[in-house]
Amino acid sequence: MTPNPYSEAASFRDGNYQFNFSSCLKWLEKNGQNAFGSHFTISREDHELIFKLLVYAIGDKDCCKQWGISLCKGILLIGPIGCGKTSLISLVNNFFPVEKQFQMKSSREISFEFEKEGYRVINRYGSGFVHSLGGRIRSGIICFDDLGIEQSQKYYGNECNVLAEILLSRYDLFVQRKILTHATTNLSASELETLYGNRVRSRMREMFNLIAFDKHSRDKRN
Repeated sequence: MTPNPYSEAASFRDGNYQFNFSSCLKWLEKNGQNAFGSHFTISREDHELIFKLLVYAIGDKDCCKQWGISLCKGILLIGPIGCGKTSLISLVNNFFPVEKQFQMKSSREISFEFEKEGYRVINRYGSGFVHSLGGRIRSGIICFDDLGIEQSQKYYGNECNVLAEILLSRYDLFVQRKILTHATTNLSASELETLYGNRVRSRMREMFNLIAFDKHSRDKRN
């Protein structure tokens, strides 16, 4: 059985989380190779970003405060194509306590679901979303992967910016029930605003901590 990285990384002492960053990096690389192939490596240039994700995942209040990260908001992970956003956030998911782990969902897949099923999809991933883990119902936390690559879809001739509507619904969940949303994207903040509009972008500022790879981060798929 694979050890639980959350219990390995976080030891609760007098209200403060302490963890061994080096051990976490080794765990990420080993399990990344198991999940994504032997080419998967942890780059030194990404250590600071990974550190931010890990202290957020284990709920280290002091470190998060130092980095300007709010534990009350979700994560918007921004980076260029091929920098490893999806694989990294998937691995870091294991460091969250079980009740805060999330389901990954491709934004592109959601847009295709809307084309087939219509407006019920907005409720599915918006206000009505829950997911099951280990046979037990968990909170409705979700991570939208590759936010912004989806296309606006039509259902019976009506065009809809599906993810924009879902994000607005997720904002209501965030305000009313404190349910978090995470996302990855290769678009900048201004590009997201162009795609989804000022109203959605304004709500995203309230919902997300922005954590970004260097814009010159190399393509790790090569």
